[in-house]
Amino acid sequence: MQDKDRFNSVAEESAVLVRVLLNGSAATDDPLEELTGLAETAGAKVVGTLVQRREQPDVTTYLGSGKVDELKALVAGRDADIVIFDNDLQPSQIRNLEKALEVKVLDRTELILDIFASSARTYEARLAVELAQLEYSLPRLKRMWTHLSRIKMGIGMRGPGEKQLEVDRRLVEKRISDLRGELKDIEKRKERQVASRHDRLTVSLVGYTNAGKSTLMNALTGADVYAANKLFATLDTRTKRWQLPNWGPVLLSDTVGFIRDLPHGLIASFKATLEEARQADLLLHVADASNPAVLEQISAVYGVLKELHIEEKAVLLVLNKIDRMQDRADLTPLLNRYPHALPVSARTGEGLKELHLAVSEAMSQSFHEIDVTTSVANGRMLAYLAAHAEVISKRYDDENHVIIHCRIPGRFLGRLREEGTSISLNGAISGLPADIASALGDALDSGEVAQDVA
Repeated sequence: MQDKDRFNSVAEESAVLVRVLLNGSAATDDPLEELTGLAETAGAKVVGTLVQRREQPDVTTYLGSGKVDELKALVAGRDADIVIFDNDLQPSQIRNLEKALEVKVLDRTELILDIFASSARTYEARLAVELAQLEYSLPRLKRMWTHLSRIKMGIGMRGPGEKQLEVDRRLVEKRISDLRGELKDIEKRKERQVASRHDRLTVSLVGYTNAGKSTLMNALTGADVYAANKLFATLDTRTKRWQLPNWGPVLLSDTVGFIRDLPHGLIASFKATLEEARQADLLLHVADASNPAVLEQISAVYGVLKELHIEEKAVLLVLNKIDRMQDRADLTPLLNRYPHALPVSARTGEGLKELHLAVSEAMSQSFHEIDVTTSVANGRMLAYLAAHAEVISKRYDDENHVIIHCRIPGRFLGRLREEGTSISLNGAISGLPADIASALGDALDSGEVAQDVA
């Protein structure tokens, strides 16, 4: 889909970018580089920048009073339409700034929400964005009503932004309730859909926005999913069949990109979209190795994974875009910090063979060799093993039992508990991963599962 067909696109606006660096803010060569990318993605033309260091934000205008005067002169001199902060502001601070500057003021969260609104393509994504925007805007309705006479439409006013100017708090709260209910239904359907693939191994791509996840997916699967060198090009999860060499088919999913200080409302609203990552057997964390802020971006992604409660899932770090690195020596500190990371270029194909091998090895670690003893008449168990396990050998005893030696993913072990069936594992229960040990704990206590520790 071309950009001109994107949802509710607007005319280009001239923007001045502002960032207040507080104590603890990470130092970078260009503190406004990411905000510039966000603003341009939203359709703005950057005409000026301002950066200030402060111990604490000013409670009235976030900036100091002297900087507000400097910003006002900059806005007037550059004939700017909008001021965008790389900080999250209080409604009162935005109101005071707009009064002083006489132009529209957006903070970081509102800008990100606007980009999501313009990029959402599916019904589900649009609902999720609308919910997040409405929840963000509810305490700001008064500002929107007050300034309706002088603030023209543009960035921050797309999608539900236009509706917010026409409805009162009661109607907005009713709409929020309706959206939550509809998204809850979608979430349940998504959970059932993902659960229905329980017989297939799944890999999910996660990572910072614009790290090259969609390009990597195209390179691995031969798919033709939308990929662009811009922030948040992907908002909807796409799942494709990936024929993993020397292994077989797995399902590979692409997910929405993360970003520093991702609004909590968006994480909650996109829960259904992120269900693929929550249920995946393996996560491929794709990072842009050519980005000077790659370490901060990697940390930000791990922070979001923790918020989604999936930080303990098996993860392979993929250092993408190495073809864009001017000096490959810059990889050394990254590999020193993450020695198991895999340098690749989704665009040129460099390193993809090593990635295939690493994923195959990671998948193999989730398998366990077991002996299952059951009756030869137990058709249900025999069919289950045929569907979910790699049967290596069978042998029969004199009591009409069959002993099946097979390899099976750990997540299917807990389903083998059945009356008249026993399982022999190569190793003690303490040697198993925690989730598998938990799944088999009751069976071991009851004597249904035998341990072969010889």
